[in-house]
Amino acid sequence: MSAETVAQAALLAALKDIAGLNGVFEGPPVKATPPYAEIGETLSGDWSVKDRDGRELRLAVTIRDAAETPARVQALAAAAGAAIAALPRDLGAWRVASVAFVRSRLLRPAPGRWGVVIEYRVRVLAA
Repeated sequence: MSAETVAQAALLAALKDIAGLNGVFEGPPVKATPPYAEIGETLSGDWSVKDRDGRELRLAVTIRDAAETPARVQALAAAAGAAIAALPRDLGAWRVASVAFVRSRLLRPAPGRWGVVIEYRVRVLAA
């Protein structure tokens, strides 16, 4: 399987273990009750070395909530970040070389609605 496929599957499994989320979706959900996590697009670039294939992946997750304050969505985003940082290092035919936080952004799309986008860089090498 591709690095992108196994990394996204590991991300989905990790996010499903977060208490407090009503769901984890691989893209915008048709119906969802906040708070929930939405996995964004996975960007992939070459990170090969002399003797092995490699990929640099950018994984983005948006946590969405409906509340008076952003406190809960920020706590859930922190839990999601910890879950991403703890992704398994063996992903089938790929081995995780590093996981690094890139950025986060607090969103206010409408009154009483909150979101936090977190992005991580994951570098993998063929096992």
